Amino acid sequence: MGLPDHRRDSSRSDGKPQQRDVPVVSPNRLGLGLCAIYVLLYGGFMALVLIRPDLLASRPFGGVNLAIAAGLGLIGAAVVLSAAYMIVRSE
Repeated sequence: MGLPDHRRDSSRSDGKPQQRDVPVVSPNRLGLGLCAIYVLLYGGFMALVLIRPDLLASRPFGGVNLAIAAGLGLIGAAVVLSAAYMIVRSE
């Protein structure tokens, strides 16, 4: 079983493999890197919960406290990171 079409080396007419302009990033390395970014974001949120719960109780955005806004921000970050993964992997 061969590699998927987007990863297979295509040969030129002279039989030599075609050179790539963009380096191929393995899906495992890309996924682990994006996961590490999210773990750091989540760790920062958990550090705020442990160290400054009073700060998370503040309401800088009208009626929504900072904990809810940060939680929604984490969800948004997960969506952005997964979209970045899909865009990079589709190229």
